[in-house]
Amino acid sequence: MKNIQRINNLSYLKDRRKELRNRLTPAEAALWSILKNSGLDGRKFRRQHSICNYILDFYCPSEKLAIELDGEVHNNPLQAKSDKERDAQLLTIGIVVIRFENRIVFEHPEHILQEIASHFRR
Repeated sequence: MKNIQRINNLSYLKDRRKELRNRLTPAEAALWSILKNSGLDGRKFRRQHSICNYILDFYCPSEKLAIELDGEVHNNPLQAKSDKERDAQLLTIGIVVIRFENRIVFEHPEHILQEIASHFRR
């Protein structure tokens, strides 16, 4: 039998995932109200799901699609570099990351939903 290394929801991140789920940002809460219960094209999303050492805001396992909502801190050049490296690392295992600024969730929610759905394999 092969030794398969687990990469999803590692136990050492459990408390942090739970804390993040219990303290969603307003933008995360707004988007989650749409994505939960397979609310977008019947796709199941998970919130604050971890893969490797990363905790993703939202993750759709069937599409291998991660959604990140970014606040002002992500405009910092060091954070932007870290985000880019993180996204590239996830892409090496087949996970596509799409990012939106928090404010877009409130200003143009239809744009976000269309963009997310455009990444679905039909």
